[in-house]
Amino acid sequence: MLNPYRVEIETVKLETDMAHDGQDLSLTEANTVLLDNLLSLTRDAVGPAEELLATATDRVRAMVSANGRVSGALIETNQTAAHGLAWIATYVESLRQMQAWADTLSAQGKFGEVEALIHQIAFGEYLWQLYGGIQMNQGEIVRPQDLGLTQDDQRAMMTPAVMVLSQSGNTQAARLRLVDLMQERSAEITVGASGLDEELEMIREQFRRFAIEKVEPFAHDWHLKDELIPMDIIDELGEMGVFGLTIPEEYGGFGLSKASMCVVSEELSRGYIGVGSLATRTEIAAELIIAGGTDEQKANWLPKLATAETLPTAVFTEPNTGSDLGSLRTRAVKDENGDYKITGNKTWITHASRTHVMTLLARTDPSTTDYKGLSMFLAEKTPGTDEAPFPTEGMTGGEIEVLGYRGMKEYELGFDNFHVKGENLLGGEEGKGFKQLMETFESARIQTAARAVGVAQSALDVSMQYAQDRKQFGKSLIDFPRVASKLAMMAVETMIARQLTYFSATEKDEGRRCDLEAGMAKLLGARVAWAAADNGLQIHGGNGFALEYKISRILCDARILNIFEGAAEIQAQVIARRLLG
Repeated sequence: MLNPYRVEIETVKLETDMAHDGQDLSLTEANTVLLDNLLSLTRDAVGPAEELLATATDRVRAMVSANGRVSGALIETNQTAAHGLAWIATYVESLRQMQAWADTLSAQGKFGEVEALIHQIAFGEYLWQLYGGIQMNQGEIVRPQDLGLTQDDQRAMMTPAVMVLSQSGNTQAARLRLVDLMQERSAEITVGASGLDEELEMIREQFRRFAIEKVEPFAHDWHLKDELIPMDIIDELGEMGVFGLTIPEEYGGFGLSKASMCVVSEELSRGYIGVGSLATRTEIAAELIIAGGTDEQKANWLPKLATAETLPTAVFTEPNTGSDLGSLRTRAVKDENGDYKITGNKTWITHASRTHVMTLLARTDPSTTDYKGLSMFLAEKTPGTDEAPFPTEGMTGGEIEVLGYRGMKEYELGFDNFHVKGENLLGGEEGKGFKQLMETFESARIQTAARAVGVAQSALDVSMQYAQDRKQFGKSLIDFPRVASKLAMMAVETMIARQLTYFSATEKDEGRRCDLEAGMAKLLGARVAWAAADNGLQIHGGNGFALEYKISRILCDARILNIFEGAAEIQAQVIARRLLG
């Protein structure tokens, strides 16, 4: 088959190889033509990937259908195929968004050599995984045959563009050149242009400075001592508007985009995931109130949330329910005054002690055993102290000791006739709690994806520095190809996860349903963060296993991202059901 891209790719490869013989690979006028050809090449590769996804969707739908309808029981029976479909769809969307990123930068004259290498490596790697198997996690690879795809089905991927990129996109030479450029441009905030506008980049710079000055020098000590993030940090973030970022201006917020939330969450989490997560509970509470609250509730609560005068916590999970929120047992009984008494147990409640209000999900209809009988409350409490963490009557709590994500602490809570005012039933109507909570999942998962990008970038930051400083066998670790390749893939996958996250945020900002896109961003971002942290620790060698090195904390922090806000398996299940529905 005639390959129209052969000359261009061989030229790029030749120049990349030559760069390691001491020759400069700067962007010349001639090289710009090669970049244009690269964009054409990757653009032509998206269609075959989409065709593979369409065929895979048909094959899996046939597996999980009975009597012409998709069956939830059959999806569960064929879980590997269904979840594999979610991963294929996530990869295809990732390629689409990387292409959109590259096209945008090219139109702006910002698609330079770093961006071209990231783009080339991303396509080379993800196309190969689509063809040969996707790493869902470190122990599970989903193969095309698991989804019922045949060799004939896979031939849709055997186009010139896909074959050239698979063969020549992600090479050692390309990875080493990228790392050379990363060292030259170490002062830049991100590896490669983000593709965002100037206003959002100004926001990034502001919070990057804050993280460098106020967070990074202290975060590891907070982690090792298992301390709460100091209130001074929370107060300063409140003054900077972090907690009111996306709350409408009429309620005292800034009314900014979800994309701005992503940038802020990313850069704060890059400093320390605990700090990047401080606003998560405010984001959830504000979304709940904006979408489902009464006018009085909006007027009362949103201004206080926006300024961090009121700190919220999310109280949903129970010891025996985990991801199955519809089966929770905590009950709310209405008394003769129209108020409620809450009784039951909750677990994995973040930042529970020193907060002022709980978004609390409880069962108001005892005759139900599913989501239909659940209601959401804005349950007020008194902030605790070290001596008395839970002073409010009817409420007790105990700390859960955890590996990472320590800056706000995790708690088990017990409620025994805990009093909640009737006026604090969200929306003033019982039985709407689960639906109200579902309306927050898009924003929560977008924000979690942004936190994952920040953690991945943090792993790259500390690993890059260590690889440059650490000498072995007479040279820096970064001069060894496998070490440099790890760093390159961290940079590439961080950018892929970043673009998928920004895309989901943009969809949300434009008022489109984006639970699918948000789920994909969260699914991929969590895996990318863990891979970056794990590879970062490997670069550190034995020192990475020592508590004194930051990478040990980053590894512990990264691990939770695949669990909270929807475990990876639950996330893949949700994506699959949407795709097949």
